[in-house]
Amino acid sequence: MDKLIITGGARLDGEIRISGAKNSALPILAATLLCDGPVTVGNLPHLHDITTMIELFGRMGIEPVIDEKLSVEIDPRTIKTLIAPYELVKTMRASILVLGPMVARFGEAEVALPGGCAIGSRPVDLHIRGLEAMGAVIDVEGGYIKAKAPEGGLRGAHFFFDTVSVTGTENIMMAAALAKGRSVLQNAAREPEVVDLANFLNAMGAKVSGAGTDTITIDGVERLGSAFYKVMPDRIETGTYLVAAAVTGGRVKVKDTDPTILEAVLEKLREAGAEITCGEDWIELNMQGLGRNAVRVGCGG
Repeated sequence: MDKLIITGGARLDGEIRISGAKNSALPILAATLLCDGPVTVGNLPHLHDITTMIELFGRMGIEPVIDEKLSVEIDPRTIKTLIAPYELVKTMRASILVLGPMVARFGEAEVALPGGCAIGSRPVDLHIRGLEAMGAVIDVEGGYIKAKAPEGGLRGAHFFFDTVSVTGTENIMMAAALAKGRSVLQNAAREPEVVDLANFLNAMGAKVSGAGTDTITIDGVERLGSAFYKVMPDRIETGTYLVAAAVTGGRVKVKDTDPTILEAVLEKLREAGAEITCGEDWIELNMQGLGRNAVRVGCGG
């Protein structure tokens, strides 16, 4: 698609189902590598990045089974190679998320740097340092991160993130799930997607607490078991449709979402004059024909 053509002026009115969150689905898919049996992940969004992650698993010898409802079953026991090749990693930076799980579960991994052999500061330094704190030996050469766990496996560690990193927090949290002893991650990312990953890990038998705060504690376990888990709804998609209806003075009901992940956004929309009602898995917004100027109230505009 070369361009989008939008003819404005219409009042939006309708209902729409919200997809699963991509930023939650990708680390959850990566975390299935930690399990010693088949895992089913539901509510996956129909996006290119999800297809790429599934293709990456296929390259490693895993054969994901996808049904018509976009649920995927993954059995990591069939893995044949622990290499994530550059031709796939370069198309999706989130591929780095397989690094921690593979080192923790299989003892080694070889994952291409998202930027290849480019010289300069790497955005994955926090991932590398976190794994090194748990005893991993890591070499970066030829555009690849080559990591090996110490004899006996990764060890729990205290690790402070110099800068808040969502994928860094997720990668180290996944690795710590199978490490021996307790890990404490400080200055950790607090996004709802990090909480969703922690909930998935716990569904498989991990012991993760504190997700959603800046300090996450993980007590390593010997194994993680099979589970079924639904990815959380996409808060960005939910907010986009709500705001789109608001700016046109319209009405929208977004379904299969979670009002608790958008409390700040909903409060601002109420301040702007929106009438909002919520159920357990839906949000309805009605601007009652108010003009677009109304949505500027309290928004700093």
